[in-house]
Amino acid sequence: MSRFRSLWKASLNATKKALTWNLEDLMPPSERLIFSFNSKEELKKWHLYSDSEYGGLSSASLEISEVDNGLKAIGVFSGNLSVDLAEDSKWNISRGGFCGMRSKKFDGFIDLDSYDTIALKLRGDGRSYISTIYTENWVNSPGQLEDNSWQAFVHVPKDNWYIAKIPLARYLPTWRGNVINAEMEMNQARILGMSLSVNAEGGVPGARTGTGDFRVELDWIKAIRTGEYT
Repeated sequence: MSRFRSLWKASLNATKKALTWNLEDLMPPSERLIFSFNSKEELKKWHLYSDSEYGGLSSASLEISEVDNGLKAIGVFSGNLSVDLAEDSKWNISRGGFCGMRSKKFDGFIDLDSYDTIALKLRGDGRSYISTIYTENWVNSPGQLEDNSWQAFVHVPKDNWYIAKIPLARYLPTWRGNVINAEMEMNQARILGMSLSVNAEGGVPGARTGTGDFRVELDWIKAIRTGEYT
């Protein structure tokens, strides 16, 4: 009888342990890699754009470069910002001087609802860049085919590698570069893509501005959960 009770208690304890959910086991990892820039194949996930599509003279490139004596590969987004227009331009744009790199749309959506911050590891030139997140269109009117865009400035200090952390709550809803003056909440579960862009004018105080060359080196982009903004 004693042996039977011991076996019964052991079985009961094992059952209780199996039914006890550990919340940490149910949570996704504390960080999620979204983009890496360590190969030409990874760079194929992006395409470039600039004011040159509208008669401007800005230019950009996205290339692989080796660092640490060839032990590591990174992406380099660089180019030249100009506010001039081509003489034969048929466009009448109100502002030029911008370049960007935008990811191709994900195969479906990615769900970042369990995260509160976007982190970018980069090394730059002292300029401000614009981090953009594209979500499914549910803010704009149904007749508009554009994705919803949410933007935040990221200042990239010159010369040293830097991990910029942008709380998702800091991203503002925008439409064609202008902030939408309304209370809105990003649908973090329906992320379509991302972009990084640079303008000749604007940015955070103290950042380098103006026309001329720009260059930022990119290692990765991640979503992280800090717990500070939930």
